[in-house]
Amino acid sequence: MSDQIIDILVGEENNGLRIDKFLSIQDIDLSRSYIQKLMKEESVIVNSVPVKASYKVTTGDMVVITVPEPTEMKIEPENIPLDIVYEDMDIIIINKAKGMVVHPAAGHYSGTIVNALLYHCKEELSGINGVLRPGIVHRIDMNTTGLIVVCKNDKAHAFIAEQLKEHSITRRYNALVYNSFKEEEGTVEASIARHPIDRKKMAITTHGGKRAVTHYKVLENFSSKYAYIECTLETGRTHQIRVHMASIHHPLLGDDVYGVAKDPFKLEGQALHARVLGFIHPTTKEYIEFEAPLPEYFTGLISKLRK
Repeated sequence: MSDQIIDILVGEENNGLRIDKFLSIQDIDLSRSYIQKLMKEESVIVNSVPVKASYKVTTGDMVVITVPEPTEMKIEPENIPLDIVYEDMDIIIINKAKGMVVHPAAGHYSGTIVNALLYHCKEELSGINGVLRPGIVHRIDMNTTGLIVVCKNDKAHAFIAEQLKEHSITRRYNALVYNSFKEEEGTVEASIARHPIDRKKMAITTHGGKRAVTHYKVLENFSSKYAYIECTLETGRTHQIRVHMASIHHPLLGDDVYGVAKDPFKLEGQALHARVLGFIHPTTKEYIEFEAPLPEYFTGLISKLRK
């Protein structure tokens, strides 16, 4: 296993920021405290020189972060049932259940999809993302249901990761949101970064962050209070649909981070389902597409809203 290397070029909009502040608004999935730890270990360098947290970045600076692989942690295989939609020598398509975490992280070191995959696949998982995320190319939130693709070898992983990078993968989600729409469809384009104060949240930002684009189509309005929509991801940022829809006053039902303070439906997390996933297969080089039916709680909620 090799260390993970993250390269970030400083843009003009971030000129003069302290490096710890600059890195905290990048979508690199590292906490501010962990970034500071890496600085103390001289694992954050700017233009080939290690820097301290007080360093102020300049336009054109090349920041390189070396993240050591967490090889000291052994993730145990667990005999957990998986809803496998498709499987071959390269990939597995899983229809993820609500409440299931994709990969181990603080507070969730067992009961994850990775634990289940280690049992199901034995040694047949790509190692690109290290011991905590074997086979995992992308993820969906714990309370989001639906399709994810897992890779069994590094060649397949690299091939699909490149499609993700180029935004050529088809990803369509269904969601239930507050407030009806006047328009039939629309697009939200707003950059997303880690929230500057609450590190568990993402936020729309005009400085830094990563470009994020969500296209939405209204499938049904329920009176003036709720709507059923389909979202197509052009990019795939953390919490993208949840952040974007909340930003246009249509937060997802059940979203306890970006939604309303009191959920009248008492849902366990956001009403969001990754329904369609399509991409070019790493071996056949043909386009394949999969669809997962709406979960029972979701269809039941639609029936309630129609009444």
